[in-house]
Amino acid sequence: MPDPALEDFAVGDVIVGAPLTVTRDAIVGFAQAFDFQPFHLDEAAAEGTFAGRLIGSGWHTAALGMRLLQQGPFKGGSSLGAPGIDELRWLAPVLPGDALTLTFRVVGLRDSASKPGLGFVTAEVALGNPRGETVLTQRFTFMLARRGTDPLPPRPVEIGVPGPVAEPEDAEILPFLRDAEIGAVRELGAYPFTAEAIIAFAEAYDPQAFHLDHAAAKRSHFGGLCASGWHTAAAYMNRMLTTRARDAAYTATRGPVPEAGPSPGFKNLRWLKPVYAGDTVRFSAKLTDKRASASRPGWGLAFARNTGVNQRGEPVFAFDSAVFHCWEP
Repeated sequence: MPDPALEDFAVGDVIVGAPLTVTRDAIVGFAQAFDFQPFHLDEAAAEGTFAGRLIGSGWHTAALGMRLLQQGPFKGGSSLGAPGIDELRWLAPVLPGDALTLTFRVVGLRDSASKPGLGFVTAEVALGNPRGETVLTQRFTFMLARRGTDPLPPRPVEIGVPGPVAEPEDAEILPFLRDAEIGAVRELGAYPFTAEAIIAFAEAYDPQAFHLDHAAAKRSHFGGLCASGWHTAAAYMNRMLTTRARDAAYTATRGPVPEAGPSPGFKNLRWLKPVYAGDTVRFSAKLTDKRASASRPGWGLAFARNTGVNQRGEPVFAFDSAVFHCWEP
């Protein structure tokens, strides 16, 4: 399958893809691996939560958007990667059986100032459901080459098997958001990226060559098999919820546990370096702001800067999140 080229896109282009139906099993399967909150796992458990019913993980929806992007505008080929997402908003829940349709709009196009023959496409993407609702919007930039441009040389990388990772035993009290300290940092532990897991995620959500095949990835400018950016984001969610579960159990022995709700979206997500097979990424979250919700009494929004570094101490991932939390007992 030929890869897309910069000449394939022009400002003002609009591409509408074929719909993709999201099954209950897919919603629950993703949640079990990465976003195991009750409103993503089970109908009965979801009834007593902020969401009130079984809904898809926002990270699952974003990953499905990547699958639709690759199948539609990319026509089954691969880009040269994306530095990140400027802003993503989750506007309506995804329900079992929803058929999602991608609308892709080109809003910017520019040549690279440092790499002749390469350029950047800025696009706005929306996912719609059968009820006429927009469930997700995002604005992002990705890199492409002009046809006839010599490929970027592969970078030297080490591909291996991650070493053993021990689950942390620390635990902290989960405060209600009213009492949470701005500037507090929570270490979330480490997530190992195996080649098998990278390929499995890519097959389901991001089937670009450098995520799927060792030989193709080695020939690419990435130089080796690397994880989808959405895999890295999903791994962050796994570590955040694993740590929260440990903290919640500790908090429950001392008092009430504040409930966490869904997120309306995030900003400034950056994939700073590729995450390769064999890498282990350690994540952390820093509370940067908070405010009581005007529309949902008893709830508030927690704002955080979330980061990930690899085993060499190199930053590989960062984004600014907003999540609903119980404001006070």
